[in-house]
Amino acid sequence: MADKNEDAAIAKLSFEEALAELEEIVGTLEDGDSDLDKAISAYERGTRLKKHCEAKLKEAKARIDKISVDPEGSPTAEPADIDQ
Repeated sequence: MADKNEDAAIAKLSFEEALAELEEIVGTLEDGDSDLDKAISAYERGTRLKKHCEAKLKEAKARIDKISVDPEGSPTAEPADIDQ
């Protein structure tokens, strides 16, 4: 149940928030000062954050791919079809 709650909390994060937390986790793990259980928990959360960031980047890319320029030079955009 904790995994679903954690996934729901992560889903609410912006890309920038998730990336900042992921960078913090990586730094903590690189320091090697955490005990094993905390390191494993941090790694698991980092994996979820990475997945969230990748999904956000995929969404952004799909939106950008849909942007085009009309004959007058004005940008136009089609709705993006984003598979989740």
